[in-house]
Amino acid sequence: MSIHIGAKPGDIAETVLLPGDPRRAKWAAETFLQDARLVNEVRGMLGYTGTWNGHPVTIHGSGMGMPSLSIYVNELIRDYDAKTLIRIGSCGAMQKSVKLRDVVLAMTASTMSTPSRGIFRELSYAPVADWSLLRAAAAAAESRDIATHVGGIYSSDVFYDERPDLNDQMMRHGILAVEMEAAELYTLAARYGRRALAVLTVSDHLVTEEALPSEDRERSFGDMVEIALTAAFA
Repeated sequence: MSIHIGAKPGDIAETVLLPGDPRRAKWAAETFLQDARLVNEVRGMLGYTGTWNGHPVTIHGSGMGMPSLSIYVNELIRDYDAKTLIRIGSCGAMQKSVKLRDVVLAMTASTMSTPSRGIFRELSYAPVADWSLLRAAAAAAESRDIATHVGGIYSSDVFYDERPDLNDQMMRHGILAVEMEAAELYTLAARYGRRALAVLTVSDHLVTEEALPSEDRERSFGDMVEIALTAAFA
């Protein structure tokens, strides 16, 4: 048991999928895991552990934004020895070639600020995905004929962004999509010597201003979860 996770020793698997929304953790566990059981509900942040194709897996909410994710990932690693951590979440497309429902595999995650920023001071640290997970996820997506993009994303520390000039520069420099957690996940994984990846589904588009209705999001997110699980045990 840790400060924010009430799971007992042995309740958390070495492989953890991290949706931001705890209700999405519940949906993913009930949909993809066998014998899923609730292992955490402290502060309403739900975590479930079960098996996928015989492999132990935990699906645990991480909350919204890098500060929240940092809390859970630190405790999952330090107190429960999680070794593979894969973010499964939504993102907003920043390139015309990236369409709604497409999957984005984040090779890198640029950011202006993270909870770890104070460690690096003047250094612009470059958080990156684990190569073995990235390669396996790309292969899994290709085998399922899922429209997938691999490249850099932007992890924002605000949801209501008021920097259109910054968005313009990111689009100009090929950033595929924006979300709010991956940069800190990759930084913590590097610090502790763990594997990490962000597998993201495009739910809205900053260029076309399109957005998926809520009922379509759940159906589309299934591809993302299957890619993540397949990559974790490739």
